Amino acid sequence: MAASRKEKPDLQKKVHEVPHKPGVYLMRDRFNRVIYVGKARDLRKRVSSYFLPSKLAQADLKTRAMLDATWEFETHTVRSEAESVLLEGKLIKEYRPRYNISFRDDKRFLVVRVDLSEDWPRFRLARFKKDDGSRYFGPYAHAGALRQTLNFMRKKFGVLTFGRGAPTERELKSSTYQVPVRLSEISGAEYRERVAQACEFLEGKSREMIAALEEQMHRAAEKMDFEKAAELRDMIADLRDTTKPTRRFTRGSLPSTIDPIADVRELADALRLPRPPRIMECFDISNISATHVVASMVCFREGVPDKNNYRRYRVRTVEGQDDFASMAEVVRRRYSRILLEARAANSDTAEFSQEAAVEELRRDRASPSSRAKSRDPAAERTGNFAGFLDFAALRSE
Repeated sequence: MAASRKEKPDLQKKVHEVPHKPGVYLMRDRFNRVIYVGKARDLRKRVSSYFLPSKLAQADLKTRAMLDATWEFETHTVRSEAESVLLEGKLIKEYRPRYNISFRDDKRFLVVRVDLSEDWPRFRLARFKKDDGSRYFGPYAHAGALRQTLNFMRKKFGVLTFGRGAPTERELKSSTYQVPVRLSEISGAEYRERVAQACEFLEGKSREMIAALEEQMHRAAEKMDFEKAAELRDMIADLRDTTKPTRRFTRGSLPSTIDPIADVRELADALRLPRPPRIMECFDISNISATHVVASMVCFREGVPDKNNYRRYRVRTVEGQDDFASMAEVVRRRYSRILLEARAANSDTAEFSQEAAVEELRRDRASPSSRAKSRDPAAERTGNFAGFLDFAALRSE
């Protein structure tokens, strides 16, 4: 008997369990797939806003469609707003939710790279961390704050930023690097001491320096020099954003959204199948200028990608751009071959009856000799075909 459809849960009740903390939230559809990832300074306020009738009435079409597809949500708290930005970007790149636009490309957060093997190490911005012997700091969620921090480091420590190689004539004479003397008046070893101090600053050992800046800010405010005080205030905020310790979110620490067995059961429930499908094959047609038509097939076994059975097809009989005819050709070629190979492996099966082939393969797999054959790679491939026929028969029953 087909499983009954689930009723959509009332998520408004769950909102009251969400904490007033920074973090990320994930919206899931009825198949437990992540369809949207967002960040928030206050998770409860942000998530609850989705379910307020007044907000919903003013929502755009994309937000309404997302909420119609949302059957569940989950939240993950972090220690700061910057961490929520980093975690949001990681999750979007990991799961590529359909309702997210930002962060879906290969663009990454900035890191600071310093190659200590150089004679005059420089602090440069990069997008990727490489195994090249350099020292990396970050990633940093706020690019603007990071650039202001590098400007501060140039003035405070007299270190080189951007560019390459030894300092230029202009850099050697620049007053920017006069801390306490110009670059032209110090040795490479003395410059490396400046670099070491700047590295400690990026590591978070910045409390004394920020305290000194706060004292300057207060003095400027007392003298009614509010423009200078505001400039120092913004600089302090940028330095705190940059030097605040943040966690690194690796693949193993990301929230898991995939449960193959549960996902397959959900699919069987949605399609009202008597039992979960064992093997699933999905096709897609791609047209290049309507002259080169190809198809791709992906395969899932027990809900897990079976990449050894992925296939690509070149459409042969269809002229022009006709996705329906192209799909028909590829599906016909795929499953005609499956039936022929299945019959070749099971000679007792009726020659032209698909239903008879299915029943014969079921009995064949249940026999002890069939289980012994399954250790052979060729028999395993036949088992794949039998699994599909089994699934096709289940859907037709």
